[in-house]
Amino acid sequence: MSTIQINNLWIEDSGDNHSETVLCIHGLGGSSNFWTPVMSSFGNRRVIRPDLAGAGRTTYVPSKLSIEEHVESLVTILDALKIDTAHIVAHSMGTIIAQHLAVNHTARVRSLALFGPLAAPPDPAREAISKRAALARSGVAALQDIADAIVAAATSAQTKAENPVTLALVRESIMRQTPEGYALNCEALANAQAAQIEALNIPVLLVTGDEDGVGTPAGTQALAARLKNARTHVLTGCGHWTTYEKPSECQRLLAEFYA
Repeated sequence: MSTIQINNLWIEDSGDNHSETVLCIHGLGGSSNFWTPVMSSFGNRRVIRPDLAGAGRTTYVPSKLSIEEHVESLVTILDALKIDTAHIVAHSMGTIIAQHLAVNHTARVRSLALFGPLAAPPDPAREAISKRAALARSGVAALQDIADAIVAAATSAQTKAENPVTLALVRESIMRQTPEGYALNCEALANAQAAQIEALNIPVLLVTGDEDGVGTPAGTQALAARLKNARTHVLTGCGHWTTYEKPSECQRLLAEFYA
């Protein structure tokens, strides 16, 4: 595995360069490590895991961020690595990026595997996400408050009772973000619009938790209804941080999907 930097983004590149490629897109508050629990699912495929602008190790932040800018930065990565097509696996905000990538660069996307998926934030949530951006900008201490709120709201009762390490991992992921980078990504999510996915004719895997309040089971079913070739799975006792909360189940679903 190598760690490289392309256009200011830190990227983990592993697997067989002569095999199929999987491009992993994390969500808000995440990093390339969101996919570490399911890496075995990809077999010998080449796996590209960037830390998006303003997230994880990528401390570079532009003056503003949008879903469209994230899409184009990912296309730049594929171009730089001379990758013509890729399977896309994504989480949360990353699933919105993935849908726009598939719609706007159809020939380059072979499949979508979307965890905690959503088409776009519901209108009532947009204001709350914008307020979170303002809170993040108040400094590092605020990220701890944000992290604690996310752990409380976005993980399942079973995770809270049985998997304290998962809670620590989610908390650490949020607290490792830079205040401005996290704020800009909040604003990108708050302004996100749904992609016109109805014309997509590629295999799509949709995975959510029965206690996911972001990529809700109802919202996931509605998303599946807009797609021509989608399969949906709802994980029991799981919140929004799917690969952290239910790694074995996520491994199995991905392995079956790529088989």
